[in-house]
Amino acid sequence: MSYLQGLPAFAGYFGVGLGFVALFLAVYLQLTPHRELQLIRDGNLAASTALAGALLGFCLPLASAMAHSLSLIDLAVWGAVAMLTQAAAHVLTRLLLPGFPARIERGEQAAALLSATLHLGVGLINAAAMTY
Repeated sequence: MSYLQGLPAFAGYFGVGLGFVALFLAVYLQLTPHRELQLIRDGNLAASTALAGALLGFCLPLASAMAHSLSLIDLAVWGAVAMLTQAAAHVLTRLLLPGFPARIERGEQAAALLSATLHLGVGLINAAAMTY
């Protein structure tokens, strides 16, 4: 039974991680003026690409925080930092690509790919910075 000793910690970290992913998605979907999920249901690849990049860009530093945190409170603090840096990546995307929401609605894959790349790049740098 000693192999189950880590199960409570796993459950705690996994639960907090899933909670952060749900919170990130809720916040991100509110930040964008277009309806990503409906666009994705309608087959808009650009909406799917942009959302996937943002989600993965958040999950990278969240995973780093989960691996390096000393407690659930530590994880919560660094999870919030990861969320703020992804919000900054979203603002950067909107500054670099005027009319970004309309471009996603039109299915412009180039805009979506740049957005996804920015989110992933920020996420990678953020994750590396969390390896204290």
